Amino acid sequence: MLSNHLQNGMETAKLLWSRLPTSDAEGEDGVRIGHYKKTDGGTVESLDYEVIENYAYREEQALRGKLYMYYSVCVKWFFALLIGIGTGFAAVFINISVENFAGWKYSLTFNIIQKSYFAGCIIYILFNLALVLSSVYIITHFAPAAAGSGIPEIKGYLNGIDTHGILLFRTLVGKIFGSIGSVGGGLALGKEGPLVHTGACIASLLGQGGSTKYHLSSRWLQVFNSERDRRDLVTCGCAAGVAAAFRAPVGGVLFALEEVTSWWRSQLMWRVFFTSAIVAVVVRTAMGWCKSGKCGHFGSGGFIIWDVSDGQEDYSFMELLPMAVIGVIGGLLGALFNQLTLYITNWRRNYLHKKGNHVKIIEVCLISVITSIISFGLPLFRKCTPCPESDLNSGIECPRAPGMYGNYVNFYCSSKMEYNDLATIFFNTQDDAIRNLFSAKTIHEFSAQSLLTFLVMFYALAVVTFGTAVPAGQFVPGIMIGSTYGRLVGMFVVSFYKRLNIEEGTYALLGAASFLGGSMRMTVSLCVIMVEITNNLKLLPLIMLVLLISKAVGDAFNEGFYEEQARIRGIPLLESRPKYQMRSMTAKDACGNQKVVYFPRVVKVSDIVSILRSNMHNGFPVIDHTRNGETLVIGLMLRSHLLVLLQSKVDFQHSPLPCDLRGGSLPIRHNLSEFVKPVSSKGISLEDIHPSRDDLEMYIDLAPFVNPSPYIVPEDMSLSKVYNLFRQLGLRHIFVVPRASRVIGMITRKDLLIEEHEHSGAVELQSTSQCFLAVLPMAQRKLPICEVRNMTKE
Repeated sequence: MLSNHLQNGMETAKLLWSRLPTSDAEGEDGVRIGHYKKTDGGTVESLDYEVIENYAYREEQALRGKLYMYYSVCVKWFFALLIGIGTGFAAVFINISVENFAGWKYSLTFNIIQKSYFAGCIIYILFNLALVLSSVYIITHFAPAAAGSGIPEIKGYLNGIDTHGILLFRTLVGKIFGSIGSVGGGLALGKEGPLVHTGACIASLLGQGGSTKYHLSSRWLQVFNSERDRRDLVTCGCAAGVAAAFRAPVGGVLFALEEVTSWWRSQLMWRVFFTSAIVAVVVRTAMGWCKSGKCGHFGSGGFIIWDVSDGQEDYSFMELLPMAVIGVIGGLLGALFNQLTLYITNWRRNYLHKKGNHVKIIEVCLISVITSIISFGLPLFRKCTPCPESDLNSGIECPRAPGMYGNYVNFYCSSKMEYNDLATIFFNTQDDAIRNLFSAKTIHEFSAQSLLTFLVMFYALAVVTFGTAVPAGQFVPGIMIGSTYGRLVGMFVVSFYKRLNIEEGTYALLGAASFLGGSMRMTVSLCVIMVEITNNLKLLPLIMLVLLISKAVGDAFNEGFYEEQARIRGIPLLESRPKYQMRSMTAKDACGNQKVVYFPRVVKVSDIVSILRSNMHNGFPVIDHTRNGETLVIGLMLRSHLLVLLQSKVDFQHSPLPCDLRGGSLPIRHNLSEFVKPVSSKGISLEDIHPSRDDLEMYIDLAPFVNPSPYIVPEDMSLSKVYNLFRQLGLRHIFVVPRASRVIGMITRKDLLIEEHEHSGAVELQSTSQCFLAVLPMAQRKLPICEVRNMTKE
């Protein structure tokens, strides 16, 4: 009987959940391949993480020796140092600015409410409105790509998708100053997500030598000419952003590994760890300098944001049940948060924001006024509570003035020895409010009514605020929401078990971890971050427990927060595993009925222009003919490379005959840097090129510029294997060809091992007769049936 009721309840919950709007509608069979729409009118483009080993690349590599390799490694470590220093200083600047604006705001408001609470409310609203208005103005008129947290876009970039504008210099400036205005203005959002985006922007700008548009570039920084090297730098920047935001260097490394990167290797781990360590040193040094009072209201901060080392020392077996309940609540509320923000963001992007920038500004200002009225007005309706008996050992003072660091805020109280528990968390900065909720030895400081009121109002404000045209992070609001219901559960546990060693603040910490796990679906990195920011290793097993439960509950309803936001932004992420349905599909099925567009080896300029105008493909097979008349596929030509050749015109020739590549007699007229598209920009377009009539009648030999060894799969290979090949190698194109008729050799693991002789320095490959990997002759590369282009969207 009980099982029947439970089954009926689960079916009812799934039915209700299915009626909530989702990000996109699936087809009848539940499988969708290659259908992504950019909802905001922006553009996304796949990145070329594959090394194009054409003739020019090989000739340039032949001129480089071991000295250049050592130089390249040293430059990578030097850039990791610069990324850590730059991100650390950016985080310190943002934190000092936010804390000082908040300190001035609360000090001014507190001085005015001594005479009139109404006048203090007006000043409070106007102060917040001015800061928020400055933020939204910067975003709408200067850096539109700086809106939001930026983590979905950066995750897409590291997955192989470049969104226009996300890593530009103006985006960096807009992110820094926009975050100061939005967070300092008291909105229900945080600065941690934007700091990850800030670190990525700093890394990207260093990787491409600065910004040429604003004349802030340096030629000696322009070392890396491949998307792969720039990708590694952006990974360092992401880790540095988390390390600076939470002052958690190890958590930053794990965040980059677990959440944002799609390709990882041991050499990158070392550089990411080094970058996070540099951030920790910079932040520690800056905060030590600020403790002397030189940073205004930022003087009381520490490297540990919310220290709970003096909290609950042990726990009993009976407490595991309410802690598991916290995990379930976190999974449910986190999944609901993802679904509601997805629905509101979808409506906002498809309808509201299409009406222009003035609507975006009005929307953010209206939310700012509502948030200020709620945070100032609701505590006025709450009856004050007498201060508890003072404990000299606790170090807690009661009461305190509004906006001052600590618990027990005196706000609209008739007696000086009373405090307003709702004002303690509402009329305060988010960091101080979380510190109050996490605090130990403060049993019964908050009433259940105040916590429930704050939970409902702040949850609603966080849902509505995210997606507006300001930089917005969801880490700190998630911690606020989770710590509130965690403290509620802790109050119940204290009253039920009646034990003196149970701390409500411990349950608040577990609630914060559960909500973040239920919303963002992070486990290892989030667990380490929570331990680092609270300085309590004893709670590690409990944090692991609630994270596992909350993630499992949340996964039953929808995807993680960043995955949902990436989808609604039209960023086609390739997840770590292919869909189950791909096992029964082949590579030819993914191609559909598309027609492959070819280029001959020697092609007329007018034909190139015509083909580029007739389609938007970014890769084209190049074919040639043997003396026997047999057609060969000699490689892959990228659209961006064709545009460079059309613009430079130095490779134009009058003769339709191919050039001779043997013997290295062909001069190299281009640097590899010319073929690299600037990060987050559109690069050269066909509209920028204006060939003359004489130019259109000339020819180009594409052989020196094609990728002669593109990845090729047989037409009947399962789509799941093609998917894994795409994601693990970071590809953009794969040729799909018929079955080969001949094999010229086999390669095994031993064939790839290199032996270097000590005396002569000669290098040779080991040989073996065992065969596992087939090598096909060039002549057997038949014409591709089709071309798989990044699985989702080119």
